[in-house]
Amino acid sequence: MNRPVVVTGLGLVSCVGEGVEPHLAALDSGAAPRTDTETFAPYPVHPAPAIAWDGQIPKRSDQRQMEAWQRLGVYAAGLALDAAGAKDDAELKQALHLVVAAGGGERDYAADGAILTGLRDAPDPGAYLNERLQNDLRPTLFLAQLSNLLAGNIAIVHGVTAASRTFMGEEAAGVDALRIAQARVASGQIDAILVGGSYSAERPDVLVIHAMGGFLARDAYRPVFARGDSGGFILGSCAAFLMLESEAHAAARGARALARIDAVASDRTRRAPGSVAASLENLWRQTGLSAPDHILSGATGGAPITGEERDALTRLAPDARLRAVGDVVGHGLEVAAPFGAALAAALVAEGRAREVAVTAVGHRRGEGVLRIAPA
Repeated sequence: MNRPVVVTGLGLVSCVGEGVEPHLAALDSGAAPRTDTETFAPYPVHPAPAIAWDGQIPKRSDQRQMEAWQRLGVYAAGLALDAAGAKDDAELKQALHLVVAAGGGERDYAADGAILTGLRDAPDPGAYLNERLQNDLRPTLFLAQLSNLLAGNIAIVHGVTAASRTFMGEEAAGVDALRIAQARVASGQIDAILVGGSYSAERPDVLVIHAMGGFLARDAYRPVFARGDSGGFILGSCAAFLMLESEAHAAARGARALARIDAVASDRTRRAPGSVAASLENLWRQTGLSAPDHILSGATGGAPITGEERDALTRLAPDARLRAVGDVVGHGLEVAAPFGAALAAALVAEGRAREVAVTAVGHRRGEGVLRIAPA
């Protein structure tokens, strides 16, 4: 089977605000997103907006036991369910499957700091590190870091109780979450699924990790495609969820189909010069893209990959309007592809696009292309 798969609900949260309208306005304006250049200087971040969590997470006890990345995800998932008209449909939610793409939770900063300090003078750094990791970190800390806790909290707070699965590990996780979700509905295995993810950028631990790899942009904000050889990404606190259904299932319950998600293709190249361009060209063919009027790129801003992606996309669709999702919400790693897909669906739903290509080229590995078209 290859049933049409439609998007019936969108939930978006980022530095721009919450909901579809402010994000489309930000996409149109081209203005620099809200940026914090001081808290984690010299590394800028795009911070989360002020949110009244009670709107989607009514119990304060639930809010308190979640870290920021979980609250963002649970909130965005609630927005998507609301938009799809599914929030109060207990029977639908009991059969609603869930796919989440998210990184791990926050660290015990005091323990990490003590370990890193002691590591400098340890006579045997490897043995010292192993001993400290075994003795200083609480076992429950690892449970709090598991990304499937987000899926669990969505199930608890919103009553989405069918099967769930979680992807984590850079940008490719978001691509594969969408690919699996779309394929399961298209194949007839299930009728509806909630897919998306969340990311909290305002964390010293993730900034240290990416700074050590040389992946972060420094100092003032510059647009993704203008960061040049000194590029890098600016992390953004964000979350995006999409409600996907078979076209027949959506019609049967009277839900409006916002857009159709036709195909999701993924790849993993060795990243030799030219490999990203070749991968994008191959994925473009796999998804059946012809002449999109918009391209929403998940480009990170890192050199030289971002320049190679821009040149490839310009060749593939010279007349398309090319925008980097990072110029709207920042880079959310696992959330890059779901956020791009959600923005694309919103453009199509408003009649502003006939065909939209969404790309996600990871900062180290993983490439993906999606095709979004009118329902």
